[in-house]
Amino acid sequence: MFLREIISSADFTRLINELNAAQNPVALFGLPKTARAAYIRALAQVTGRKIIVLTKDERSANKLAEDVEFFREGVRVFSPRDLTLRPLESFSREYEYRRIRVLGNLVGNKAQVIISPTEAALMYTMPREKFVENTLTIHDTDSLNPTEFSQKLVNAGYIRRDMVEGPGQFAVRGDIIDLYTPDMPRPVRIELWGDEIDRINTFDLETQRRTENIKKVHISPVKEVLFTDREKALNALHDFRQKLTAKQRENFDRATEKDIITLENGIVPRSMDKYISICYGKKATLFDYVDNPIIFVDDWNSVKESYTDFCRAQTKDIETLFEDKVLTKGMEEFFAPLSRITDLRGREKFIAAEDFMRSINDFPLSAIINISCSPTPGWNGEYKQLAEDMTAMMKNGYRVLVLAGTEKSAQTLAGDLSDMGFNAMYVTGDVNIPGGTVAVARGKTSRGFELLTEKFCLITGHKRNVGRQRIKPKKKDKNSITSIDQISKGDYVVHQNYGIGVYQGIQSVTMQGITKDYLLIQYQGKDSLYVPVTQLDLISRYTYSKDDEKVTLSKLGSDTWNKQKRKAKKATEEMAKELIELYAKREHSKGYAFDPDNEWQRDFEARFFYEETEDQLRCIGEIKRDMESGRPMERLLCGDVGVGKTEVALRAAFKAVMNGKQVAILVPTTVLAWQHYNTMVQRMESFPVNIQLLSRFRSLKQRKQTIQDINDGVADIVVGTHALIQKSVKFKNLGLLIIDEEQRFGVAHKEKLVEGFTGVDVLTLSATPIPRTLSMALNGIRDMSTIEQPPVDRIPIETYVCEYNEKLIARALNRELNRGGQCYYLHNRVETIDLRAQRVQNMCPEARIGIAHGQMDEASLSAVWQQLMNGEIDILVCTTIIETGIDVSNCNTLVIEDADRMGLAQLYQIRGRVGRSTRKAYAYFTFRRNKVLSEVAVKRLNAIKEFTSFGSGFKIAMRDLQIRGAGSVLGKTQSGFMSSVGYDLYIKLLNQAIAVQRGEKPKTEKSDCVVDISVDAFIPDKYISNTSNRIEAYKKIASLESREDVSDLLDELIDRYGDVPESVMGLIEISLMRVQAASLGITEIVQRKDTVIFYGSKFSQINMTEFLKKTKFRIVINSAGKQYISAQIPVGGNSIDTMKSVLETLLECKDKDE
Repeated sequence: MFLREIISSADFTRLINELNAAQNPVALFGLPKTARAAYIRALAQVTGRKIIVLTKDERSANKLAEDVEFFREGVRVFSPRDLTLRPLESFSREYEYRRIRVLGNLVGNKAQVIISPTEAALMYTMPREKFVENTLTIHDTDSLNPTEFSQKLVNAGYIRRDMVEGPGQFAVRGDIIDLYTPDMPRPVRIELWGDEIDRINTFDLETQRRTENIKKVHISPVKEVLFTDREKALNALHDFRQKLTAKQRENFDRATEKDIITLENGIVPRSMDKYISICYGKKATLFDYVDNPIIFVDDWNSVKESYTDFCRAQTKDIETLFEDKVLTKGMEEFFAPLSRITDLRGREKFIAAEDFMRSINDFPLSAIINISCSPTPGWNGEYKQLAEDMTAMMKNGYRVLVLAGTEKSAQTLAGDLSDMGFNAMYVTGDVNIPGGTVAVARGKTSRGFELLTEKFCLITGHKRNVGRQRIKPKKKDKNSITSIDQISKGDYVVHQNYGIGVYQGIQSVTMQGITKDYLLIQYQGKDSLYVPVTQLDLISRYTYSKDDEKVTLSKLGSDTWNKQKRKAKKATEEMAKELIELYAKREHSKGYAFDPDNEWQRDFEARFFYEETEDQLRCIGEIKRDMESGRPMERLLCGDVGVGKTEVALRAAFKAVMNGKQVAILVPTTVLAWQHYNTMVQRMESFPVNIQLLSRFRSLKQRKQTIQDINDGVADIVVGTHALIQKSVKFKNLGLLIIDEEQRFGVAHKEKLVEGFTGVDVLTLSATPIPRTLSMALNGIRDMSTIEQPPVDRIPIETYVCEYNEKLIARALNRELNRGGQCYYLHNRVETIDLRAQRVQNMCPEARIGIAHGQMDEASLSAVWQQLMNGEIDILVCTTIIETGIDVSNCNTLVIEDADRMGLAQLYQIRGRVGRSTRKAYAYFTFRRNKVLSEVAVKRLNAIKEFTSFGSGFKIAMRDLQIRGAGSVLGKTQSGFMSSVGYDLYIKLLNQAIAVQRGEKPKTEKSDCVVDISVDAFIPDKYISNTSNRIEAYKKIASLESREDVSDLLDELIDRYGDVPESVMGLIEISLMRVQAASLGITEIVQRKDTVIFYGSKFSQINMTEFLKKTKFRIVINSAGKQYISAQIPVGGNSIDTMKSVLETLLECKDKDE
């Protein structure tokens, strides 16, 4: 895009000519970074050759890649990764997968411009021939032997799982093979017909359902250090050992002891990074993957200095690893020397780019090209300044290109400039811009530039990450929000009729030739209950509120459980009454119906520099509809850190102000209030909106004046802390209340605030809402909007879970400081925090250490935050107070001590403090050495490891709801009744009580009817071998309500597991017939020999005369005592068809008034 001006210039033509004739590097002086990006893209277009761009660090690489990507897509960043040399409990491979993705693109000839930090380009990796050897291409017309194919995947480093959940995994289920390669955006499903491939599809990780059909799949290896099997690894280590001296062998044995034991036990260790020199005889780098490239060095002197510093630090790390007996002689080489680059200058075309003329002494130059080009400042949104800058250019016949962010912003700006008298136009694509013309386009670069000799100028806005293509949102599963109830062996469960027990797994029982699956539940006194899987909806996971609470199992045969249910039912009836009153008050209270959007609202939204995601637009629409209705809004906006909740809230706030209403924004800390205040002032600077701040960051005089302005209605928007709740604050015309990070406020605070503003619209924001709030939203007591789509190119946080190791932590902290970053060190004990700060100082002697904890006064704490933001603190040793800190984009390493003692949502929220920029971030969750972790702690650390991807806050909150329970739904009391019967049953009782209070007929549920007939009704192990997947399938079958549900489920089962067996179809039919039976008041259906008996208490609603006429079976009706209808199974018939026919006839004969 917009490369014509570059390619047609005399300077670029000279560069091409010099490059073609040169034997040594060509020096390119004078180009600022963005112009350099344009030249790189133009070089690729004109020469058709691959270009490797070397930068000093990863941040520079990502920044340059974004600029190059603007001019044309298809840029790859080859990132460095952390070598896993020490034993770790857990680590992510995201960056290794990214590197493999780029190597795969190069092997497959799919990448033309590769931008790499020098340390990444010179890190040793798998030789190209080894990569190709372990790469497969599968077409949908190929034959494939599943056993041989599985072995090839194992040899390429893939791990076999029951279900694919991430890159580097594969699963085999009958004739279906799922796998996830690192270089594909989605996993793929290969379906076989015998040994022939029937079709290949991508599929969705969350739903496990097929998405689009593809013709072929490239399968690349998943590890850079790849021993294809344990025997080869053991042999390679043995051969290497033989070459060592006796002393070196002793050190080698200590360094490899644990890994060799693991290999001898038949398992290849997760990381073999330290054996790369042993694994490959030939050492390879990025340069070995590209034939005849152009090497473009972005600022040679900085690259050289940066890599020299990196090698110095690496040498120190290696020395420490030698001291700790982690490495030994012959295992220390992981990076090539800098001479590997300078040696390329005679063989490859080589460009050394610098900002200005300077000497380059490391190699001779063939030519020096000095270009007259200067950077231009970014446009900050001020029209007056932009017009002044362009007026002189237009007089001199300049061609000006202005990048305005989104398409809407660009079209708006082009129209405004035309109205101001400029010859302006909105453009797309690579168009020719005439002299004296302003072209306005969507998109963004880091800075602008001016080519003086060409009379061309590029001006760009001051925001980043805009103008990208929207990501198409994934279709959400209709049960995705409510399906939190997965159970596994050993979990506490609740049976609706028998109480709390321990789930012990699935058992198949065959009687009289009929096979059925049963869930085995153990109760008090070693009593056991076998529950048919057809009654799975009677069972739910038991969630309870305290981590260490002792759970009392129910006793079969006693009346204790029924008493607990009766008490809980009474409690829910009282709560339902209160809830109905709350509903009624809300429904009948007069809210303000805001006007539809006006021109100012549309103008305000058009000035947003980012491209809204589909989720953002949907949430904005939902909130506006609430605001425009006549009833007060009460909506929860749930979204991960950084997904754009603030912008959604700002649009709601602006809408309120446009209607003459005031807006109150309540936040938990003064620092966060200050940050939000500055964001709003900047976002609304072009509009006459009075924004004020009420917190301790203001003087007493300023606070008094703000309160006066609030009371007089002068202040349009007020951002504040708890100070907003004080009695002296009386809004004159409040229309909207926004509560940010609601999980930090107590129930009493929020209820006091809401009660004080009856009829006011309330919008609550949170990444990880408290279980009570989430529970209310899931059960319809509050409305909820969710933003799940992550921002474009969000860099994941490298997350490690490990025992505390001071040397490992010291290395992590010093690495961050060496790249100019800052760190958080979380020590959650105020009484020993000073001592810990001293220990951290000893680890990093040159670091400036700060301390922050909740017992500090507000002024001291604010001063610490200010110092951190100003870069005056390198490492902040702190408590969990950082959970609601401000965004410090330069803080990108986090260390947490005793992570096992913290809540799941809290861990997730704290991890969100890092990774808020384009720089790679690290999080270390540590626990004490040799400590035995509690069951809850293990669950939490496993969950945080599981949810390393962006956008997991909502899932974390759901998992926390499982681990902690919901507490009292209304929040005014903590409910012991919920603990006594479990969350799910409590909510069910509550919903029934609400229906009664409303005068509605309680909805009949299929759980009111149990079925026990002689039919094969089970899921065979060979169909779904994984127990948890089988339980999931049983639950989905048990939740069927209609034929449409059946059709959808059959599609899914066929998609994931193949053709559905008859025994599974039996389960499905029984599940659907239970719905029909429950609607007829039938409570039990049993089979006695050749008779099916239907027990119920509502047969009076059936026209029995008509029923007897229509039915084709021999019928017996008993209306005395326990009422029932029995139907004899005809000769050659079966129980399923008999049951189905009788129920359908009963439904036809049901009184229409009922």
